[in-house]
Amino acid sequence: MLVKDYMTKHPPMAEPKMSVVEVQRQMSENNVRYLPVVGDGKRLLGLITPQSMLIDPRRMASLNVWDITRLLSDLKVKDIMIKIRSVITIDPDTPIEQAAQVMVENRVGCLPVVQEGIVVGVITETDLLDHLSKMMSGNMSGVRVTIRMPMIKGELAKLVGVIAQAGWGIDAMGGALCVKDAKKWDAVVKIRASKEEVVAALSAISSQEIIDVREV
Repeated sequence: MLVKDYMTKHPPMAEPKMSVVEVQRQMSENNVRYLPVVGDGKRLLGLITPQSMLIDPRRMASLNVWDITRLLSDLKVKDIMIKIRSVITIDPDTPIEQAAQVMVENRVGCLPVVQEGIVVGVITETDLLDHLSKMMSGNMSGVRVTIRMPMIKGELAKLVGVIAQAGWGIDAMGGALCVKDAKKWDAVVKIRASKEEVVAALSAISSQEIIDVREV
């Protein structure tokens, strides 16, 4: 699961000389919140974000409505974009979880995907949420169960073994370190079975605990 598999390919882009009014229209028409700014054959020059579109009210405090209109119409992308030196980018072959970590650490909602200086896509927080939904088969019904297990070799095999023995299909599986106990692991599994059957079977694994089970 790499960035190139989940990024938005061929995103709408802006050029430095475009007016801010034109960019606003382009963002609205394409229902996007971020626009890479490019030049010289899709070479990244900067990024337009919701924050960069904001104008300091102090700049307009002494202006009348006509001056404000003129100010807005004269503003160009190059005046408000985040310059390339401050834009965080990512390679299309980066694992998707690393992209998520970069976004979290830098508190950004979009990463231009760049290959040899050329913009080949963008990946946003929406793309990552879409990935999470697909990874957990969010559009499929089933029984979703969270199992807490010790971080010991063979524990996951126990869980999968019980599910296989029951003849159930696994539609999705994921996991993460337990927030409350770093020595344990929380596995999330979506199974095609009844809730009662799942609880009965998985409760038999003495070293593991059912934290949550629900039909979704």
